[in-house]
Amino acid sequence: MKKFNLITASLLALGLTACSSEQSVNTAVEQVSAPGAPGVEPFWAYSGKTGIGTSYEQYQDGHYSDAAATGKVSKVWFSIAKGMITETMFGLIHQAQIKDMQFVVVGKDFTVTESDDLDVSIDYLYKDDVGRPLSLAYKVVSKDKQGRFTLEKHIFTDPNGQTLFVRSVFNTDLEGVKAYVNVNPYIDNNGLDDFAKVTDKGLVAWQDDNFLSLQAAQPFKQASVGFTGVSDGLKELKASQSLSTTYQNTGDKSGNVSLLAELGEISKNTTFDLALSFGNSEAASLKEGQASLNQGYQKVLAAYNGEGAAIGWQDYLASLEPLSTLTNSTADNGKLLYTSAMVLKAQEDKTHAGALIASLSNPWGETVSAKTGSTGYKAVWVRDFYQVAMAFMAMGDTRTAKTAFEYLEKVQVTDNTPGNGGDTGWFLQKTHVDGELEWVGVQLDQTAMPIMLAWKLHQAGVLSDQELTDWYGKMLKPAADFLVDGGLAKILWNDTQITPPATQQERWEEQNGFSPSTTAAVVAGLVTASDIAKKAGDTKNAERYLATAKTYNSEIESTMFTTQGNLKSENSDGEYFIRIGQDKDPNSSTTLNANNGREGFDKKQILDGGFLELVRYGVRDALAPSIVKTLPEYDDETLVDNLQVRYTFNFADGSGSFPGYRRYGNDGYGEDQMTGNNYAEGGNNTPGQRGRVWPFFTGERGHYEIAAANATNSLDAMKQQAIKDTYVKGMEAFANEGMMLPEQVWDGVGNNKAGYQLGEGTNSATPLAWTHAEYIKLLRSVSDKHVWDHYPVVEDVLK
Repeated sequence: MKKFNLITASLLALGLTACSSEQSVNTAVEQVSAPGAPGVEPFWAYSGKTGIGTSYEQYQDGHYSDAAATGKVSKVWFSIAKGMITETMFGLIHQAQIKDMQFVVVGKDFTVTESDDLDVSIDYLYKDDVGRPLSLAYKVVSKDKQGRFTLEKHIFTDPNGQTLFVRSVFNTDLEGVKAYVNVNPYIDNNGLDDFAKVTDKGLVAWQDDNFLSLQAAQPFKQASVGFTGVSDGLKELKASQSLSTTYQNTGDKSGNVSLLAELGEISKNTTFDLALSFGNSEAASLKEGQASLNQGYQKVLAAYNGEGAAIGWQDYLASLEPLSTLTNSTADNGKLLYTSAMVLKAQEDKTHAGALIASLSNPWGETVSAKTGSTGYKAVWVRDFYQVAMAFMAMGDTRTAKTAFEYLEKVQVTDNTPGNGGDTGWFLQKTHVDGELEWVGVQLDQTAMPIMLAWKLHQAGVLSDQELTDWYGKMLKPAADFLVDGGLAKILWNDTQITPPATQQERWEEQNGFSPSTTAAVVAGLVTASDIAKKAGDTKNAERYLATAKTYNSEIESTMFTTQGNLKSENSDGEYFIRIGQDKDPNSSTTLNANNGREGFDKKQILDGGFLELVRYGVRDALAPSIVKTLPEYDDETLVDNLQVRYTFNFADGSGSFPGYRRYGNDGYGEDQMTGNNYAEGGNNTPGQRGRVWPFFTGERGHYEIAAANATNSLDAMKQQAIKDTYVKGMEAFANEGMMLPEQVWDGVGNNKAGYQLGEGTNSATPLAWTHAEYIKLLRSVSDKHVWDHYPVVEDVLK
């Protein structure tokens, strides 16, 4: 039985009340081609998303196939920021087709766009009786600050087609008020080179064989296309509250184009249904939209939700058996848990099944040029990928975890990797979901983690003995060999000899050398590789991998734990793990590389939380002297601000406080401390940039507390509750109104021209898959009373 509450049921009976009672008289002069090519310079949209969505689709033999879908596999993703529909993708998950879609309300003496300052709230359309979302369908309510109108949008995709379905419901007491819709296409992932035209069926934009169409359930009263910022019609609407000139096409010149249509007059509960559709021809795009509109709001939404016989998001949630148990470990009755489960699944590509991206956003997007294509965070990093795959395991979705593992073969360096002139076995730093090269630094944790994931999958019975043996031969052994022998990375710009355990880049992709977090993964990767090799009958390499792991392990403190630290603090005894060092002497005064506008500092002054990964994976006991000795410096809030890592946040309900952590001292990956500008607004190396607090570190610290309690046999019900009330609830406090978890939050330091609240997500990247994954894994760890990412085999062989 599927008995859930659709919170907007009263709206279903409205139908299309914007109908035909009043027809606007079109007195505008129609011109053929719009002037002003190419329009204003294009930029991406605001990155702090309050919602993302796509349809849930089922696998067929580990792939997405139209044969497994009710209709076709829907390959449309959307995002919401500041109340507006923003980047919407079609095809591959990184292929944005619009920058934004916004509504415009025009009265006798005013014109208000959604990009103006409105009061906005967001909620989910389909929830259970206790308020947990059951699908990624949204209700966004925008209120004019002067009380002239309200706009309610319902946003979701058609799971059986290539359409974003948008219902808009307007309310006003004023007379003579009209509604318009404006779309800024960025066809094929860039803001230039587009064409647009008005047709009798709707508005169309295209680039090569990529098409977008905008249609409504009722004919548009007026329609025009133009070049954004020049002939797009918005400037005239704002100046005169009318369109005296409309354009039928953009002619033979391409550029940053815009679509504008008058929906009609509005009054009480005036409703318009719109379809933004995609295809590889004009006819295909228009056909997709018409099919969705013909089905109508109720049928499309029900299919998206999974009501009745349809398979949708609520069915996915129902398939996750641990969810009900994990809910008991939450502080919000499972609301963020249900959201996180769907958000992680939504950030998988549907052409390349198992391709898990980092975030459906472009960090600091509105100051990032869109003249050329940019994936932003809509790409594959194996490290983030590992975190998400482990979260899928934690919440019971072993099918996606296995499919993701199998996908990794696509991003491993082999003799067939385009342009590779070096050694093989390592995994690429960052790629498009189709495997196209983007960044090619060597990060040894990203080479270890696929091995670790394979071991976990086999332990859980997801990979059979034979499958594990097969994968050992074709993917895991080459990775383990590289962790032992290193080799030459020679591809694109990179021409570097790698000698493990020193890495070309650590987990923040900014420094080379000996890193506690990287070494933790390398040691765990080699120990699990040894265990896998044994099972595969490769005894010789099993011994080699284990011997190398023990050697690396024996050198951790001697290369990365300083006994002569120079942090100026009463809480420091000078003994702690450094973030990273380029040489093997942790007491030397070598200087780290300058990065992100921050000068290089003495390595002994830079802390990060990477040492906690040694505990998580089983390389060090939670009470190991080197770990315990580092905690005071890591938690020290009296350090000079630039070197401080921990910041305390208070719960809004006054129930206490919880910790948040920056990536490391002297981090420059964030908003400018002096000007408040976005990161890289003046270039990547602009002085004054400052990295902020990352919420998933609160989860990492919670995991350590579980391990430490277990080490002292003190993880009783009271301690479990304390971890829940501090770290679980703390992560939940970082979520925004749409329950999206960010990459970074405002920590209260420096110029705050953006007006962030303390602990609010910045414009870096939201939702960050890693943060949602860490939250789910923390819930599983609290529920199981042991760390989910822990590797007992590592702990056992290193004793």
